[in-house]
Amino acid sequence: MRAVVTGGAGFLGSNLCDKLLAEGWEVLAVDNFLTGAKGNLSHLAKNNKFKFQKANVSKPLKVAGKVAYVLHFASPASPPDYLKHPIDTMMVGSVGTQNALELALAKNAKFFLASTSECYGDPEVSPQSEDYWGHLNPIGPRGVYDEAKRFSEAMTMACHRYHKVDTHIVRIFNTYGPRMRLNDGRALPNFVYQAL
Repeated sequence: MRAVVTGGAGFLGSNLCDKLLAEGWEVLAVDNFLTGAKGNLSHLAKNNKFKFQKANVSKPLKVAGKVAYVLHFASPASPPDYLKHPIDTMMVGSVGTQNALELALAKNAKFFLASTSECYGDPEVSPQSEDYWGHLNPIGPRGVYDEAKRFSEAMTMACHRYHKVDTHIVRIFNTYGPRMRLNDGRALPNFVYQAL
């Protein structure tokens, strides 16, 4: 099987590329290196099942051949990144998601959206259930990331309902691991950084 991973040079995307390749998949990673790093993929350069395409997902994606999955991980996710790149964050969550969905539709591929717990904002209830809509400030500094992800979820569900694209959404909480920058700005790396 073949997968396209947008944001493939990022922390999560590059680890996903590793996992898919280890399971025998062919992988095309797409990234523009706004926040991803070439070094996250350098170890894959000699793997004949791995290809890389430098591209901005906010522009239409051109991918030849069959694709079984489009895994949309592209987005500035750390607070320093989305505060530095607010327009890019909104564009990848809106136009980028649309382009990734259009690729899935054109290739009759399954679509997977990496979303975030930030869709809940500053919740008024804890723990949150899956049907909790959240409590967000759309014009606050975090709003660019929160609303971009909420929009990407709405776009994904609209494509599922209207075009019958096989879509899946996961809201990821507090990840950490290999290739995460120590100065990432999210909760767990901050705890580690402060402890050091």
